[in-house]
Parts: sequence; C-alpha cells; structure tokens
Amino acid sequence: MGAKVKTIERRGSTLTERIYLIEIFKGMARTLRHLVRNLRDNKKLLVRHYPEVQPEIPARWRGRHRLTKHDDGTVKCVACFMCQTNCPAECISITAKERLDDKAEKMPASFNINLLECIYCGYCVEACPLDAIRMDTGIFSVTDNNRQSFIIGLEELLTTPGAYSEEDYKKGGA
Repeated sequence: MGAKVKTIERRGSTLTERIYLIEIFKGMARTLRHLVRNLRDNKKLLVRHYPEVQPEIPARWRGRHRLTKHDDGTVKCVACFMCQTNCPAECISITAKERLDDKAEKMPASFNINLLECIYCGYCVEACPLDAIRMDTGIFSVTDNNRQSFIIGLEELLTTPGAYSEEDYKKGGA
C-alpha cells in the first residue's frame, strides 16, 4: 500500500515574483491599509488601555516566583534542591545551611532565581515537596534596565506576597 503524495505547485517562478519588488509593494500597501483603518476607528485595538487596565489573570497562572513561610514566619524551604534539580533552564541556585529550629535539618542560605533564564514552566513548583515555592504573585510584567535586578534573591522571594487566597490557589480559579 503506497503513501498518497500530494504535489504542490511552487509559486514565485515568474520574473516579477523572483525580484520581490511587487510583493514588497503589496505588503506595504496592506500595512498602510491597516494603519489607516486603525487610525480612523481604534475601538478594535486590543491593547490600547494596557498600562491603566490590567488583564485578568487566573489564580493558577505562572507568574513571578515567591517563597512561602510557616505561620511563625520561618521559611518553608528545607533546601532539598528538588526545584534546582528539576529546572530545565537551570536558573535556580541554592546554597544550604544548618537550621537551628526544629522544623528541618537545613534551610537555604541563599536562593537565587535568574528571571532572564527562567522559562516559567512551573516544574520547580511541581517538584517542591513542601509547597515552599509558588508562582502565584500575579506579577506578569517583569521589566528593568539592569540585568542584575533580574536575579532575585532569598529576601525578595520571601517578601513578595501572593496575589490570590489559599482557596483560589487550591481550586485553580479566581
């Protein structure tokens, strides 16, 4: 039984199509038509009110990272390195130190996430056995002029609040 093969005729064989000059003018004419239409009636533009009107984001949307704390204010992370090991972008770096309270054996001395390398896949959240790391901050626009400010450390991860309540986070919708 042979495979069905469909032969598609190749376009662009004439001299004017090979020069691309006419095709460039066609593309520019289409762009100019869109520009004139949008200038006359801008109600169809989707992002014209962006800075003032923020988009609605569901509770399970993966935004910027944060670390959660226990009720007494201590960090939940036990520096098990599961998030660092599971990260495909290798953007998480953790160094551990001994923990002095009775919650676990160790805790993170430093916990850095490079947001320029992060692909926001959420594997770190799935790998964490204690629900210590979350991506529920609601921060979806991360911009700055300095590369160093995209490396967020332990203090910033601990002070970043969650944007949703525990019930919204657990059931998966806002």
